[in-house]
Amino acid sequence: MLTNYINKYCVVAKQRIIVDADLKFTWENGPSSDFFKEAFKHQYAAYPKFFKMDSLSKLAVLAAEYILEGESTDGLALVLINKSGSMDTDVKHQESIQDENNFFPSPATFVYTLANICGGEISIRHGLQTENVFFVADQYPVAMVSAYVDYLLSSGKANRVLCGWVEFYQEKYEAVLYIVSPEGEKRHTEENISFLFEELAD
Repeated sequence: MLTNYINKYCVVAKQRIIVDADLKFTWENGPSSDFFKEAFKHQYAAYPKFFKMDSLSKLAVLAAEYILEGESTDGLALVLINKSGSMDTDVKHQESIQDENNFFPSPATFVYTLANICGGEISIRHGLQTENVFFVADQYPVAMVSAYVDYLLSSGKANRVLCGWVEFYQEKYEAVLYIVSPEGEKRHTEENISFLFEELAD
């Protein structure tokens, strides 16, 4: 069986962005919406569509922007997980339907009432053309993701895999993304995956 490795990781939480233990951006001047916007601008990213996305997609695209800087996306698969799905946007859409005095559900909101849309936004932004999947679980399913990612690489369905956790609900957010490939130094093991999530507790 092939041995795979974690090449790079990114954590977005508590108004800061960390890439491979290096603090890339921090923001203490406002809500998550301002943090996402300023962090994206910090990357000099000329991509106006970002500012029209829902919060979950902004979080996912923002984390991807930082971790994929300088990286090839050829043959890169995408595996994402969270526990709330698109609930944050679902609630806003439902509220617009229930407002009898101002009933006009926004198509711009409705389009984001599927959690996997955030993966689609990453794929569009970075031109990904291989595997793209989104799972919902109460906590990050380390063993399942590890096995699935190893399968994608050993079967040749992908050259590398960008995977991780992107959770946003009611202004509470956290993201942990990491890249796995057949080459590197830090082995792709359940223990090493779990270690990445320790950044969320700091």
